[in-house]
Amino acid sequence: MKDVAAEAGVSVMTVSRVVNREAGVAPRTAARVEAAVRKLGYQRDDVARQLRRTDQLSQTIGLMVDNVADPFMAAVASAIEDIAHRRGNMVLIGSSRADPHREREVVAAFTARRVDGLILTPAAGSHRFLRPAQARGTKIVCVDRAAPGLDADTVVVDNFGAVEQAVRHLVAHGHRRIGYLGDRREIWTFGERHRGYLAALSAAGIDADPALVRHGLGSGADSARAVTAILSAPEPPTAVLAGNEILALGALPVLPGGVAFIAFDDFALAAQLTPPVTVIAQDPVALATSAAHLLFARIHGDMSPPRRVVMPTELIPRGSGEIPGPGTPPTTPRR
Repeated sequence: MKDVAAEAGVSVMTVSRVVNREAGVAPRTAARVEAAVRKLGYQRDDVARQLRRTDQLSQTIGLMVDNVADPFMAAVASAIEDIAHRRGNMVLIGSSRADPHREREVVAAFTARRVDGLILTPAAGSHRFLRPAQARGTKIVCVDRAAPGLDADTVVVDNFGAVEQAVRHLVAHGHRRIGYLGDRREIWTFGERHRGYLAALSAAGIDADPALVRHGLGSGADSARAVTAILSAPEPPTAVLAGNEILALGALPVLPGGVAFIAFDDFALAAQLTPPVTVIAQDPVALATSAAHLLFARIHGDMSPPRRVVMPTELIPRGSGEIPGPGTPPTTPRR
């Protein structure tokens, strides 16, 4: 600061006011100080600044998703980053890869850097470990999944209702043997989706057949193997529901013609395939936007009780989900 003050021909106090964005400095003087900073190659150390001024926000938030390479999670991350940028905030991004230990490590790294808040897509298991961070003032919002054991704002879609509607749709088209593909049941979203699947079958008077259900599928290859296995059952399914985009993309190449199919999540080229793929569409940008606005409201003083925001989904019939079941006359897909 002394070097900058000497270069700009001002006092050290004036330099301090300029770099800390305080009022009381004439614009021309501030411009001279900023020019001196650039000329001398100095950069403000925000971490050191926080250590000196613990009452100030870091203007940094942490975002932890399941896997940033997942197209859905990438869309969530991009939308949150855009909102943070407009508010003058930086975003630190990490992936848990559904590993609770890795999740804790990422969260610890974020809180060690004194982020103002966290947006999390929680891994499976209890999240009581986040309570101390909350008590220290770190604001937390969960997106896409709820966090058991944590009292925090949560933005999700109606996973239960969406899958229940999709299975009812398949039943209405004459299917009684419906396969289900999902990731680990302990993951909140997949637990809810499986519950919706079972509820719809029960409401239709159909006994769920465990031979048609596969959990713990983490990749497209897992999904392809699972489809091959359930199709080899003595009474194979006439319809299949995939619990997310990755599982859908793995299932489609090995799914024979004539088997109805619905995917949870819309995806690129879904409407161009033959037949076009019926999907349960959700809006990752709307999810992310709602979560980001909730977090920044908390950071800036909102003390109201935690909220649970449930965003809508849309069943988009395109053709694959309208393939008729055995003995059912074909119908024209709705557009």
